[in-house]
Amino acid sequence: MKKGVKTGCGCFTVFVILLVIMVALIGSGGSDNDKKETKVTEQATITEESTTEAKSEATTTEATTEKADEPTEKDVSVGKQNALEKAQQYLDFSPFSKKGLKKQLEYEGFTEEEAKYAVKHCGADWQEQAYLKALQYLDTTAFSKKGLKDQLKFEGFEDEEAEYGVDKCGADWKEQAVKKAQQYLDTNSFSKDGLIEQLKFEGFTAEEAEYGADQAYK
Repeated sequence: MKKGVKTGCGCFTVFVILLVIMVALIGSGGSDNDKKETKVTEQATITEESTTEAKSEATTTEATTEKADEPTEKDVSVGKQNALEKAQQYLDFSPFSKKGLKKQLEYEGFTEEEAKYAVKHCGADWQEQAYLKALQYLDTTAFSKKGLKDQLKFEGFEDEEAEYGVDKCGADWKEQAVKKAQQYLDTNSFSKDGLIEQLKFEGFTAEEAEYGADQAYK
């Protein structure tokens, strides 16, 4: 019986030792995993901070470069300053296309570089200038929609600008056809059919031309 008791105690002791070893191993593994996770998190944080700093530096560099590209008042020549003042004077007097204003400044004797600078910095809204030019034309003579757009493009406005000006001017194209028909009859003799054809040649639609001729012949 004594031998049996000793054997039982020995097994129990071995079991406890094994259990302690297993717990130690598990705890060690968990600690290693925690260390790995902590290390990964720290690396991710460092990477994120580095990326943010890089972006910030890039933005600052870009802003500094753009600011450096903008000429200061001291860097602008007298010729450019005068061209800019002249451009603004012209725009106060009459609407211009970008191309038309540049040509006018060069006609005034400014160099191409000075004229380009003035056109770029005058602050004009070229679509709005097309609209104002369209109104100016309609105050002096009658136009079809197509004819007015073609005239604006002839003045140097881009297609999109001319389209904007024509759409915004608010013209009644049938009434424009009537005015144009009356202008033709004031200067020349037309048959009604001939007048319709002439109005269509001016860019009026068939419906607008017929309406204009009918009203003018009343």
